[in-house]
Amino acid sequence: MTKLRLSSQTLPKLAEGTHVPAYDRSGVTPGIVHLGIGAFHRAHMAVYVDDLLKADPSWGIVGASLRRPDTKEALEPQDGLYTIAVRDAAGTHPRVIGSILSVMDANTQREELLALMADPAIRIVSLTVTEKGYCHDPATGELDTKHADIVHDLANPAAPKSAPGMLVEALARRKAAGVAPFTVMSCDNLPSNGETAKRIVTRFAALRDAELGDWVAGVAFPSTMVDRIVPSTTDADRAEVSGLIGAEDAWPIMTEPFTQWVIEDHFPGGRPAFEKAGAQLVADVEPFEHMKLRMLNGSHSTMAYSGYLGGYEYIAEVMGDPAYVALIHGLMTDEAMPTLDMPGVDLGAYRDQLLERFRNPALKHRTWQIAMDGSQKLPQRLLGTIRDRLANGQGIDRLALGVAAWMRYVTGIAEDGSEIDVRDPHALKMHAIAADAGDDPEALFDGLVAMSEIFGADLAENAAFRTAVVGHLETLFEEGARATVASVVGA
Repeated sequence: MTKLRLSSQTLPKLAEGTHVPAYDRSGVTPGIVHLGIGAFHRAHMAVYVDDLLKADPSWGIVGASLRRPDTKEALEPQDGLYTIAVRDAAGTHPRVIGSILSVMDANTQREELLALMADPAIRIVSLTVTEKGYCHDPATGELDTKHADIVHDLANPAAPKSAPGMLVEALARRKAAGVAPFTVMSCDNLPSNGETAKRIVTRFAALRDAELGDWVAGVAFPSTMVDRIVPSTTDADRAEVSGLIGAEDAWPIMTEPFTQWVIEDHFPGGRPAFEKAGAQLVADVEPFEHMKLRMLNGSHSTMAYSGYLGGYEYIAEVMGDPAYVALIHGLMTDEAMPTLDMPGVDLGAYRDQLLERFRNPALKHRTWQIAMDGSQKLPQRLLGTIRDRLANGQGIDRLALGVAAWMRYVTGIAEDGSEIDVRDPHALKMHAIAADAGDDPEALFDGLVAMSEIFGADLAENAAFRTAVVGHLETLFEEGARATVASVVGA
């Protein structure tokens, strides 16, 4: 028998126990366009909005994929509906989300998307385009004017490819029509993501036209801090969700019970009542950003590289090794937490909460997935903490191991000699550096740290940084990741 496909028509036929939207979707209208409609957005912001649509149906989401049409292809036959499956020790709990009204493919529907973004009904344009989607230099946070997509968009402003180009073209159309600008809300893991987005978008607008640049400088770009672990969906996950809800879902989202959203409350054009869905509306997000980037994300990256090299496929497996647990506990307690100024926040409790989340055996979060795009993530997750500690004459032993494990990982050769599928914008360049270095840790360090777009001249020339990272690299090459981790924690 052919199983039902999740859609508006099949909602009433789903299995008992499946939570479905508590509002009439036919009455929901779009108020938000989201660029980069990937798994994270669907596990996070789309859920918060779903919680609020019964009270205010004017905040529906239209998503847009800027690179690939796979999300559109999965969700279009489902009328934008999808399942979020929350996993914990008690099992998997399915809920159908209805806040995404439709998904556009920017490559084939660019003009339609730009016209929607220029519509006065759209009051917020949000983004999860990953670090590389901002077309910026991660070391400086400035627009990379030599980026191929930026070069294209400046030459073809009405047919943009990049997120900055899309935003500026839509804002330009609103300016020309006398329509107030939408608020731009970044939900990516970038330091001061709102300020970063504003700097990049305003610079791009000014390069197009000075007057337009001045107008865009007045647009609101609130910063946010978002937190929820979202592993990649597997075929086994699809089969499990299908069995739970009694219908096929082409792209369910698997996640953990925990979710956090801290938002700078600056929305001149209005916003949903995010606080009623559990978000924290604050005047300054930056301390929360630093806390997450340095404690959660820094730990995640360190576990990803050292854990993958050690033969662990999933984060929960890494957390089953007492030496790795000691490494991550020490990294957060002794190296990350002292760099944070968070009055009123119990950082020790936050650390313990993170360790418990990492241990969740139901959450199949692959080390390889977290390891992607490390050249873009390293500056925010590890290098900023390292800079602060070096400036204060403090040790960086565990943080340096995270950097060394990344350097060993991007050689593309695992400890057993097999090939690592390194996914990174600079993968080819790093592979060439590793090939030239061979098994020489110092040569590998010198080649990679010379990539100023990642490290900057200050770290490249810092003797303490070099000594710490090269020391770990030597042990990683000679003894392997597990032995290196055990040595660092004295196990």
